[in-house]
Amino acid sequence: MPPESTVNRRDFLKFTGAATVGAIIDPFGRTVAAAQPTPVPTRPLGNTGIDVPILSFGGSLYLPQLMLRQAVRWGVTYWDTAHSYMGGNSEKRIGKYFAKVPQDRKKIFLVTKSHAWNTQEMDADLNESLQRMNTDYVDLFFVHAISSIDEMDEDKRRWGEKKKSEGKIRFLGFSTHYNMEQCLLDASRLGWIDAIMMTYNYRLMHTDDMRRAVDACTEAGIGLTAMKTQGGRSYYDTEDSKQEMIDRFAAKGFTAGQTKLKAVWANRQISSICSEMPNMKLLLENVAAALNRTQLSSDDRQYLQRYAHLTQSSYCTGCKQICEQAIDARVPISDAMRFLMYGHSYGDWHRAAHHFQLIPEKTRQTMADLDYSRAEQACPQQMAIGRLIREGLIEFT
Repeated sequence: MPPESTVNRRDFLKFTGAATVGAIIDPFGRTVAAAQPTPVPTRPLGNTGIDVPILSFGGSLYLPQLMLRQAVRWGVTYWDTAHSYMGGNSEKRIGKYFAKVPQDRKKIFLVTKSHAWNTQEMDADLNESLQRMNTDYVDLFFVHAISSIDEMDEDKRRWGEKKKSEGKIRFLGFSTHYNMEQCLLDASRLGWIDAIMMTYNYRLMHTDDMRRAVDACTEAGIGLTAMKTQGGRSYYDTEDSKQEMIDRFAAKGFTAGQTKLKAVWANRQISSICSEMPNMKLLLENVAAALNRTQLSSDDRQYLQRYAHLTQSSYCTGCKQICEQAIDARVPISDAMRFLMYGHSYGDWHRAAHHFQLIPEKTRQTMADLDYSRAEQACPQQMAIGRLIREGLIEFT
């Protein structure tokens, strides 16, 4: 991403000039809002009593101040970050914004996360996050990236109650990239989880396990935010299959990315979609999709399901308990698949390389030499795990 100084006034007005007079022009040149600026629609976040916009600003990438300001104008006021994002710079940029525009803090539903394993470290992370963001509280605090509900133990429940009583957090929950369905199902039985952010997209939403898990959370009053909603970009698909999807939905006035967002929004059990929006163009595209009331047809939804099935071997669904237990060595197969997604699907080579290089050198060597045949046989997606991992190690290390 270019330095913030390159997002100049001319570039800013190029994307937002229509909004200054109350209109938003989508990527196909259509006006989707006029008169007064129309905010992104909202939905209840479980039983929290809070309505949140259906589009959340994901803060793991670069955050130009002008984009944050425009997000507020368009009602994208659910901001998601984490203690670890960009080495803390994501939170610092939010803090810089609140220092300049303190009145906007009350408009923002602010979320941060911690990778800490114990409550003492969670305490330290939360306090540092509050300092970085120039705020006394966060609206929602997530224990980040759990893969088993055992990680949400009694100590964390008591910690959450204490921080709520101190006014430092309003709600507590977790995010999950792996074993999502079981994490959701188990969370619905705990009775004290306020909200969850999970991987959820057109590839995952129709499985029986995911439907059962989402239904259980909804019944328990847990607010659900979807992430990774693009379902990867099928890096290993043919160009013809990619172009077919682009052409099909362009004819209906949607980009492929907008179509995937609308597929998730069609399920009203999902309160919001967290989307990384590294530039004004993508923010504009996603806001236009949120404001456009046209629904996907039954044929459109069936097409996405068929496409998901035909391209399943290029997408990891996060069921690491299957592939990682099928081999003798302890290696992070699912993590490697996620890092590949950063590079191939998001086009974020630096993030992919950073994460691959954090894997200890001895473990990387084991990963390069390992026989993955049993993991590949067990994989529900029929992924070429060995080839993908070896290619990733060559490309990103």
